[in-house]
Amino acid sequence: MPTLISKTEIDAFAREAGFTAMGVCRPDAIPQAAERLATYVDEGRHGQMGWMAERMAWRGNPAALWPDARSVIMLAEAYTPEHDPLAVLDQPSKGAVSVYAQGRDYHDIVKKRLKRVGRWLIEQAPEAQIKVFVDTAPVMEKPLAAAAGLGWQGKHTNLVGRDLGNWVFLGAIFTTLELEPDKPARDNCGNCSACLDICPTKAFVAPYQLDARRCISYLTIEHNGPVPEELRPALGNRIYGCDDCLAICPWNKFAKQAHEMRYIGSGEAPDLAALAGLDDAAFRLWFAGSPVKRTGRDRMMRNVLYAIGNSGRQELVAPAQALLDDPDAVVVDAARWALARLSAAKG
Repeated sequence: MPTLISKTEIDAFAREAGFTAMGVCRPDAIPQAAERLATYVDEGRHGQMGWMAERMAWRGNPAALWPDARSVIMLAEAYTPEHDPLAVLDQPSKGAVSVYAQGRDYHDIVKKRLKRVGRWLIEQAPEAQIKVFVDTAPVMEKPLAAAAGLGWQGKHTNLVGRDLGNWVFLGAIFTTLELEPDKPARDNCGNCSACLDICPTKAFVAPYQLDARRCISYLTIEHNGPVPEELRPALGNRIYGCDDCLAICPWNKFAKQAHEMRYIGSGEAPDLAALAGLDDAAFRLWFAGSPVKRTGRDRMMRNVLYAIGNSGRQELVAPAQALLDDPDAVVVDAARWALARLSAAKG
């Protein structure tokens, strides 16, 4: 259906609502997505993320998700850090938490902003219908954002924008409104391979191709059970996610500043010794309102123990020993591994 609302007006209101950039594409703008997703899943690169294999018809074809939709409004919100995210890797007694998870859960904040923009759209065009999506629905935000001109999917598979960098959250508004689509952005990675070279576990099988089963973000957040022993040393002190490939991208020189203070944590990385002493109730209290809470206490203890084992710090022997009789078998396995590593380091 035609609309008298201009994209300029939508963009202005979206920025007022807190977004950094906006672009528009058609629901059928990513015809290659279905085949790429199918290949990815067939090769098993999604690991234990079974949700990627579910509802693939919708995930690979946004037009099938809601056939009445005529336009997809893609919105980006910057969460660019003010500090060097890689500095914590030189502090082995601390736990490295991905920048996006150091403050409040972005899902809630971005979704509220999307709904605010959506309500405004309906006020301007009462005949319009909308659906908003943030990360949890079968929507491939990154290729849609690229189709909408916000940036391109870099060699690390994340969205990169010439004036955005790659520290952005993405949200989508599907609408029945007919809006003029933007031109897709051109790939500007060139010959750069910084993101591929820095990956501690060599998770990129080729440029633009990630094997999640080797990705530290996947291993520390999504993977259930013990992490393969050959990968544990490469985790270093990363206990939730990994920012290496994002932090090294040279396009971050042009990144927009983050304006949402709720995304910014205390700036102090947590002590591994303190984290190792958390029971379930204390874990939930410590990470209340944080994306970290979704890992659960046992998975976090597993990650903390791998970090302790990699630390070489003998003062962390006692916190690891205290977890040898933990009710969770994976935690016990991680504690034994950590103690063996510390013993070898002392050797």
